[in-house]
Amino acid sequence: MDDLIKPNPMDENAAAGKPEGFLDRTLRNVRSAWRGIAGSGYDATTASSRPDLPESDLDTLKEQMRACLETRGGEVSARARAAALGHVYLALDATGRERFLNVLAHGFDVDPGPVDAAVEELRRAKGDDARRSAHTLLKRSLEAPRIKLLTQFNALPDGIKFLVDMRAELMGLETTDPALAALEQELKDLLTTWFDVDFLELRQITWDNASAALLEKLIAYEAVHAITGWDDLKNRLDSDRRCFAYFHPRMPAEPLIFVEVALVNGLAGNIQALLDENAPVIDPKTADTAIFYSISNAQKGLAGISFGNFLIKRVAETLSVEFKGLKTFSTLSPVVGFRKWLDRTLAEGEPKLLTPGEGKALNAAAGKAAGAKGVLKSLLANPSWPENQIFSDALYAPLLRLCARYLMEAKGLNKRALDPVAHFHLTNGARLERLNWRGDLSPRGVKKSGGIMINYLYDLSRVEDNHEAYTSTGKIMASSGVRNLLKK
Repeated sequence: MDDLIKPNPMDENAAAGKPEGFLDRTLRNVRSAWRGIAGSGYDATTASSRPDLPESDLDTLKEQMRACLETRGGEVSARARAAALGHVYLALDATGRERFLNVLAHGFDVDPGPVDAAVEELRRAKGDDARRSAHTLLKRSLEAPRIKLLTQFNALPDGIKFLVDMRAELMGLETTDPALAALEQELKDLLTTWFDVDFLELRQITWDNASAALLEKLIAYEAVHAITGWDDLKNRLDSDRRCFAYFHPRMPAEPLIFVEVALVNGLAGNIQALLDENAPVIDPKTADTAIFYSISNAQKGLAGISFGNFLIKRVAETLSVEFKGLKTFSTLSPVVGFRKWLDRTLAEGEPKLLTPGEGKALNAAAGKAAGAKGVLKSLLANPSWPENQIFSDALYAPLLRLCARYLMEAKGLNKRALDPVAHFHLTNGARLERLNWRGDLSPRGVKKSGGIMINYLYDLSRVEDNHEAYTSTGKIMASSGVRNLLKK
């Protein structure tokens, strides 16, 4: 079997010390591409010798930014100046990049003078034509000069990836600076336009059609169920599995978001069994159910720019064409906020949180006569409780009931479901179908979800109605099985 395993590119590039990862290679490729375009001035060599961007370099950097905003020299010269500026940014360390972004945010913000003048012009305008002209003037005055700089970066090779990573850097800064927040929002607005779902390509990733570099990215970007190595990944790309991702034409080697699917018979309720490398492979043509068990956003800089809802629906439609026997489309999802909500609810001391029967079972498991909520707290505080059958049996009824309550009744802003994964799928038009006890017994699954997983059902004939009901009134669609848990 070893001869079938694709080699890890990190192994090929490993030096005597730390091996080079794909992020390092991506950065190196961008630097190499821009080096040939960049003009002279404050350059990457200078920046790399003082990577924290000391005060003495700031005036030179500001002047270089101003030069990028000038139109002298034509398009080729403008492109060279932008490449040189971007090359400088890539040569800086984290402190230097933060200072670079501060210069961009504060030194090239909206000028209040022209804004005030445009507002006054609008106030004086008489007639439709004059007001229309004043509106245009006001709109132009409100556009910060730094937006032009950002669009210049986009025109460079791998420039859009550069901007995606720049936004990720901005989002990672612990700051309340309004200028930096405005810069991040402007960048988000640009990326939202450039990453409209109509521009994206849906591509199936297989073991045979993907490069080793792309497969390495799947391992690194997987955010739900960690991929433990090449054998695990190969299992997830077997004949009864599917993996689909969105790509942008300007980032053809970088998945934006990807979904992993298992073709099975009946609803899957256990991630351990679903990902078992030793489980027999079934003929996908005999499968009646597609289980979406992992959806991972691959680019931090695209957070808040949603295409996951389109991805699930498109993949479901694609699979229904390929496999006529598929009747059910469902997820197997974690309940990521359940334990946090439950711990807070227990701390608040809500009366009658447990039923008499649940309290009796918990006390019996712990060998106590009273204090069932205290027993519940202590059991949950021990991450190894799933290994104890007595404790697991005692927790079964209260955790499933309280999890159903959390999903159905705990609300965030605007009547939205408090659980972020639930909100995502409910917004897409799914319904709560089934809670699965001991569905994920990984340390992460026990810590965040109490080991519980849920199936969100995508009935393609009902998703639009479900979406409308949830987004307009907050109504959550759920199966009778989930609703009945609330009555226990």
